[in-house]
Amino acid sequence: MKSAIISGGAGGLGRALSAALQARGWRVVLLDLDISDLPETPTQLPLTCDLTDPDQLDRTAADVLRRCDSIDLVIYNAGITQIGGFDSTDDAGHRKVFEVNYFAAVAMARAFLHAVRQAKGTHLAISSVAGFTPLYHRTAYAASKHALEGFFKSLRSEEKPHGVRTLIAAPSFVATNPGNARRQPDGTTRPGSATDGMDYMTPEAAAQTILRGLDKSRPMIPVGRVARAAWLLNRLSPTLYQRLMERQIDGR
Repeated sequence: MKSAIISGGAGGLGRALSAALQARGWRVVLLDLDISDLPETPTQLPLTCDLTDPDQLDRTAADVLRRCDSIDLVIYNAGITQIGGFDSTDDAGHRKVFEVNYFAAVAMARAFLHAVRQAKGTHLAISSVAGFTPLYHRTAYAASKHALEGFFKSLRSEEKPHGVRTLIAAPSFVATNPGNARRQPDGTTRPGSATDGMDYMTPEAAAQTILRGLDKSRPMIPVGRVARAAWLLNRLSPTLYQRLMERQIDGR
């Protein structure tokens, strides 16, 4: 039985990816801060882990490696967003977004690097349209996702000789926390809760698109109509894309 690890496993997209992989006969390890409502089954193992805590991540990774014969897929799904103008946010919030979205993913990749090599498996980073385009009132979020993409695109070349695939999925707006737009004082919040998005996808639909891209070994997997349109338009005319994004998101 193949094994996958999903960070942010208690969130909407993490759960949807878990269910879809289990339906394919995989065993899934779900990592998150709060796993209280995730049942443990023969094909699903939820583990509490703060990925920004190096010691906790090391202990959890060691536990996973003891329990799993192979690590065939690691999905870097954990993330937060920060909504608000740069002039109204501070450095602490900006760094918090990077700690979760970028540095935690890098640490997790390092923890499972050799196991994925042994399995000739796959790293799958969940980025965002904001990973290759600008996004209004999301300076920290967009910057962290740009960094995430830069890391995994570069890792792709290093891991290819080991028979490892490194893929990136870029959803647009996924309704993982509809109606739950509560923000922390620093403006951070769970993704999928913003009210200024468009053409929201369900987590289940997003998961199916991501796994189809995985099946086809697509290096970049735009997820949803908005993501596909953004990917093409931004490549053709970044200026036009930014103008249209401002009109849609900012209402200018």
